[in-house]
Amino acid sequence: MAKTLDKLTPLKVERLKAPGLYSDGGGLYLQISANGGRSWIFRYRMGGRKTPRDMGLGSLNDVSLAVARLDAAAKRRQIQQGVDPIEARKRDKVVAALDVTKAITFKDCAEAYIAAHREGWRNEKHAAQWTATLEAYAYPKLGKLPVRDVDVGHVLKVLEQKCDDLKSKPTLWSGKTQTASRVRGRIEAILDWAKVRKYRDGENPARWRGNLEHSLPARTKVQKVIHYPALPYAEIGSFITKLRIQRNTAAIALELLILTGTRTSEVLGARWDEIDEDKALWVIPANRIKAGKEHRIPLSAPALAIIKQLAKSKESEFVFPGKKGKTLTINVMMDVLKRMERNDITVHGFRSTFRDWAAESTNYPRDVAEMALAHTIGDKVEAAYRRGDLMEKRRRMMDDWAKFCGTVTKAGNVVAINKKGR
Repeated sequence: MAKTLDKLTPLKVERLKAPGLYSDGGGLYLQISANGGRSWIFRYRMGGRKTPRDMGLGSLNDVSLAVARLDAAAKRRQIQQGVDPIEARKRDKVVAALDVTKAITFKDCAEAYIAAHREGWRNEKHAAQWTATLEAYAYPKLGKLPVRDVDVGHVLKVLEQKCDDLKSKPTLWSGKTQTASRVRGRIEAILDWAKVRKYRDGENPARWRGNLEHSLPARTKVQKVIHYPALPYAEIGSFITKLRIQRNTAAIALELLILTGTRTSEVLGARWDEIDEDKALWVIPANRIKAGKEHRIPLSAPALAIIKQLAKSKESEFVFPGKKGKTLTINVMMDVLKRMERNDITVHGFRSTFRDWAAESTNYPRDVAEMALAHTIGDKVEAAYRRGDLMEKRRRMMDDWAKFCGTVTKAGNVVAINKKGR
């Protein structure tokens, strides 16, 4: 029960120590808790309520008696106007939160999105690519714009912006279609993230299907798909012979890439704990695979020989260590091709070389070759039933591929490559 005093004064307030509720009149009370805490409460009834409502007005340390009285008087005026002070404060908080949301820009959301997903991306280069493309194309148009206000018109301004370095096709979408497509996808992902965080609502204006597809020509109509230049599979034996002359770490990495049908990042990021020499098996974890699924690679005899050779001089966790505990730089294998004066092909193209060989020179089923390349099965129903990874069939296929890489065709004759030094 509240203890009623004639009127509180600053001096009385300072002297009060006993726990309890002390009334100042007009619904204002000083509450002293058992642990000595002192705070202001405004108690009122309205709307026919039988029990009073208590509204905290702050700690005595922060709110003086004079300020508490002014606040209580304001609350009484609200009640006279039919406004519940507690409900009014709740609405004020919602409005304040909305004002903060309105102030969150597209760039704020983009940076938060990148920070949230950085750990899940395969490498730092991926995060750098996100930042670089957004800084170059999206931020100048959307960066300072409140994320809740981004609409289709704004997205189109990004995709249809003029590019000074382009002449015949001056817009980003028509002249740098692949880059533009990536930018669109990244904007879409950021806006979806912002919606989940309640920073915006409604449909995503960067979505392609049923949205931007009606405003822009399809990517395939403005830019033909350009495949990586690949070495004809009939020439692989001769190429391997010349590659082995290089006899440096980058050249050895390139040969392992060819023999295993893997990607540059997968080879350069290879770690010793991924390789089981006894089982002749290389297991690349899901976070290093484009498809996001663990990939097991059977190692042929020549591939395993490379691994064993490198193991003799093991000096870090990486199979192909670079400087300062890092991996070799991403372009080292491309530099090998340049030194061999093979600017007509690319490192990634060797995956196509392997795929062409499997399709045109062997009887291995298509799925076996696709799994060897860690490609995702397109048919969802088939993928649901396909539990295994066809390991034994793939092992035989990789052995046959290694044998094919170890032969040179000369005037219709097949000649084995000398494997000394391997």
